[in-house]
Amino acid sequence: MRIYKKTFLIVISFFAIYVIWGSTYLLNKIAVAELAPFFLASIRFLTSGILIFIIAMAMGVSLKLTKHQLLNVIITAFLFLVYGNGVFVWSLRFVDSGFGALEAATQPLFVLVLMWLIDGKKIQAKSLIGIILGLIGMCMLVSQEELLIKEGSLLGMFMILTCVLSWSYGSIFVSKANLPTNYFVSTGYQMIAAGIMLAISSLLFNEKWVSPFNWSEPVVWSMSFLIVFGGIAAFTAFNYLLKVVSTEKVATSAYVNPVIALLLGWYVLDEKLTLQSIVAAIVLLTGVYFITSKRKLKIRPFGR
Repeated sequence: MRIYKKTFLIVISFFAIYVIWGSTYLLNKIAVAELAPFFLASIRFLTSGILIFIIAMAMGVSLKLTKHQLLNVIITAFLFLVYGNGVFVWSLRFVDSGFGALEAATQPLFVLVLMWLIDGKKIQAKSLIGIILGLIGMCMLVSQEELLIKEGSLLGMFMILTCVLSWSYGSIFVSKANLPTNYFVSTGYQMIAAGIMLAISSLLFNEKWVSPFNWSEPVVWSMSFLIVFGGIAAFTAFNYLLKVVSTEKVATSAYVNPVIALLLGWYVLDEKLTLQSIVAAIVLLTGVYFITSKRKLKIRPFGR
């Protein structure tokens, strides 16, 4: 019975990091069509952070942290959630959700190059092939005429790449930083810190704040899903899988998420799925496979 229970938990957890995380690009796209991006992200992370703290306290988990840990939490929150996610959501106003997911899939490439530049880590031949394939796939993706003529698409594409860079550097920073030992608590503090910074950013950019009572039904469902499932449930599943299966198997979400995002964007929002996009996705994800296969890169999942 215990074996069956563990198997069931593993299957459900993989469903969470494959399908739920893959759907967050679509959900953010739906929400940002109606809500201001920084306001949207601040509500999402503040709510998720508060819920995490409530759950942690109910479980008797200590919420203590040092001043140094608090500073590192703020830095991490900015790299991952304020810039990495907040600006990413802002960019989705100009690009399709599936396209954004494919750009996010280049994260392992960015991490590898940053590790080489910062730590002098040698790039193996297999990884070099992956980098080349990744660059070719990205060039194929962004060179499509229908994307280049779309208003704001170039700005959106560029900003998403800077978000991937921010998230990638955050992954390296976290691997060395002194953070609360309990990952659940650390995530809660990061979300609260990011929510506050995003709320301040929203005010500085003079964004319109809309009461949840005035949100449309699709936005209410999207935000609820992002808060409960995209944040708390999927992050918990991710941490569980890291303990019970190999890192390489967990990293396969990097290949599945963009596919889920592309299909959902095409099916739900009628986003155009061109042959060039499909070929570019195959080339790009093949490059990601060469980089991540049998390599234990400590990469935090992007854009969730």
